[in-house]
Amino acid sequence: MTHHANARPLGGGIIGLGLAGGIMAPIIAEHPGLTLAGAAETDASTRATFTADTGLPAYAEVCELLANPTVDFVYVATPHQCHRAHAVLAAEHGKHIIVEKPMALSLADCDAMIDAANANGVQLVIGHTHSFDPAIAAIRALIDSGRTGAPVSLAMWNFTDFLYRPRRPEELDSARGGGILYNQLPHQLDVARLIVNSPIRSVRAATTRLDPTRPTEGGCSAFVDFENGACATVVYSGYDRFDSDELHGWIAEGGQLKTARHGHARRMLSKIAGPEGEAAQRRVQFGYGAAGAHGNPPHQPHFGLMLVSCERADIRQSADGLYIYDDAGADEQPIIRSSWRPGRGDVLEELRRAVVDGVPPLHDGTFGRGTVEAAIAIAQSAAARREITITELAAA
Repeated sequence: MTHHANARPLGGGIIGLGLAGGIMAPIIAEHPGLTLAGAAETDASTRATFTADTGLPAYAEVCELLANPTVDFVYVATPHQCHRAHAVLAAEHGKHIIVEKPMALSLADCDAMIDAANANGVQLVIGHTHSFDPAIAAIRALIDSGRTGAPVSLAMWNFTDFLYRPRRPEELDSARGGGILYNQLPHQLDVARLIVNSPIRSVRAATTRLDPTRPTEGGCSAFVDFENGACATVVYSGYDRFDSDELHGWIAEGGQLKTARHGHARRMLSKIAGPEGEAAQRRVQFGYGAAGAHGNPPHQPHFGLMLVSCERADIRQSADGLYIYDDAGADEQPIIRSSWRPGRGDVLEELRRAVVDGVPPLHDGTFGRGTVEAAIAIAQSAAARREITITELAAA
């Protein structure tokens, strides 16, 4: 499938209108150079709402969406265990693919997705993770400019209410990729890998399961060692106590303003009856049509706190740009806004540039596989209580 700069906008189809798919629908529609073409979704009421809102078809079966000739690419936003099947199917129908993180839950599944994209000549982008955020691209560009020297260590820290947001059963089952290791750590791992720009050599990690009613990993502390000698300390907690956005001016992950609500998600969850009620509340609160998905946020997106220490400077995000600390003092560099939604819109732009302009995607299947590899190593390190090298993972 060949496109040229003057071609019609690329048509996007969404597979799964839950949390990620619901958020992405208006972002695709608002993005210059793209148009929303349809969706596939198992829930009939969500399909009806989507069609009523957009005038576009919503199919019960993925193959029906893939047969639609106005669909040039799909955004795969189904549960983790479905990513491989849906990505391979899309590739076989000649559709370009964006896959929500994590790419998959095994390296074999990642390899099958990469092979299918290559065999069918389609682009494969792995998103969304916060490594698409404009601030991360700005940090990488600043390092590449030579001003700061090479990165030597990253301190990454995020405390949220993740575990107490309404969930489907598999999201609380570690064996099916539930908990934070495949849902939240990929953001931090992707960001660290993009900034350091070196393969991971090894990890040493500890994880926590503090609530028997949410029997999956809710916290993690990991030391990530890169082949070039840089390192990252990665800390995540989703137990809805401290909120690290308190230290970022009460700006939420997506760039919106927020207020202190310590323990709120936990208290709300206690009022929901059973797994069915929780899954229904998840659709209402986070699925297609939920509030807050439209328009540009007032500030830049971020994922907790991060301090990048380089040979000649330290860097961290501000509300709207970067703070750079060097021998001359502290300096703030603003980030120029694009016309699309920062972060998630940049995922779409990376695919558009790959398809229309022939620019190889940064977050391709191989990059996505590396993040899955790191998450698997972290899970194994925590279980074994020892350092796990990537080479021993590959040999297993």
